[in-house]
Amino acid sequence: MTAAMNRRERLMATLRGEPVDRPAISFYEIGGLPMDPTDPDPFNVYNDPSWRSLLQMAEEQTDLIRMRSAVRTHSHEAWDTSGNSSVKSVRREFMRTETTIEDGHRLIRTTISVSGRCLTSVMRRDPDVDTLWTTEHLLKSTDDLEAYLQLPDEFFAESVDVAPLFAEEEVLGDRGIVMVDTEDPLCAAATLFNTEDYTVIAFTENRLFHRLLEKLAGPIHRRTEQVAREFPGHLWRIYGPEFAAEPYLPPRLFDEYVVRYVEPMVRAIQSHGGFARIHCHGRVRNVLAMIAGMGADAIDPIEPPPQGDIQLDEVRRRYGDRMVLFGNIEVADIEQMAPGPFERLVVDAIEAGTSGNGRGFVLMPSASPFGRHVSDRTLTNYKTMLRHVCGR
Repeated sequence: MTAAMNRRERLMATLRGEPVDRPAISFYEIGGLPMDPTDPDPFNVYNDPSWRSLLQMAEEQTDLIRMRSAVRTHSHEAWDTSGNSSVKSVRREFMRTETTIEDGHRLIRTTISVSGRCLTSVMRRDPDVDTLWTTEHLLKSTDDLEAYLQLPDEFFAESVDVAPLFAEEEVLGDRGIVMVDTEDPLCAAATLFNTEDYTVIAFTENRLFHRLLEKLAGPIHRRTEQVAREFPGHLWRIYGPEFAAEPYLPPRLFDEYVVRYVEPMVRAIQSHGGFARIHCHGRVRNVLAMIAGMGADAIDPIEPPPQGDIQLDEVRRRYGDRMVLFGNIEVADIEQMAPGPFERLVVDAIEAGTSGNGRGFVLMPSASPFGRHVSDRTLTNYKTMLRHVCGR
């Protein structure tokens, strides 16, 4: 039997495919993203008292995986908000951003003026939901896309700083690891459009869409190489490949739009001792071979049917010797399923994720609740996950 490990040792052994004392468990964004229950901001859902015990549980009992960026205060933000003044001055030449409160909503309006066109987007934040809804997308036609492509490369330049990553790691100590969180070029491209416009343009305007991917890939690839070199040996999460998985696009375009642009990121990460985890929601059966073929070290969240289209035990059988499997608990089940059936679901996931010979498994939800109130049922089901992994 493997000797007892601290949380950092357990996660690193899992990534390396070494024996562990027990499967690792992560609550994903809970314990991963910054969530401050003391922040009185009315748009901070985590200051509701119902969140406190869940946040504390994650900090004290789960194997923490901090999701952090070397170019943004929060890894999910759209733009570099760090301090390079030359980057900001180029952006100011073309872009204006305004934040207002309207009818109780926080709205972020972005305007980009280029090649005689005015491109606008609007994002909305509601006080009781921790998410940003894009109510107007920046690009609405191929003409908008052609104009966007005229932005100079300096507009997309970034200020990379790994010091906050090292600082986070020092504070975290042996309670877990820091994971570098980054979009891929497809995510940066797809989110410029609404879903309908994106799928039509990506499917019918292949050459034009590749021009966009190539423009966005340059800074992302340079950032990846620099951060992998300056912050070596760490886990990364690369999100965005799901935009080319079914039902969005056919598998042949996954090869074109994901593999071509993400494989260089995987190689850069691994060349400096890091581990590349591919984040891909939904139906992954027909793209798993391509994800494994890129040399990915891990995949998440491996959603079970009907959200996904393949069972965890099959993924373990076919690819578990090559990739660490993160998943496969649906957040909807955590919030809605009765405790008895949920307990059976957790037991089945642990058995499937750890059966036979495999590189490793981390029990993890597909996402986290994002409403202001955490129900008793939700809290009970999170406790069930901990009990079956940690025995408490």
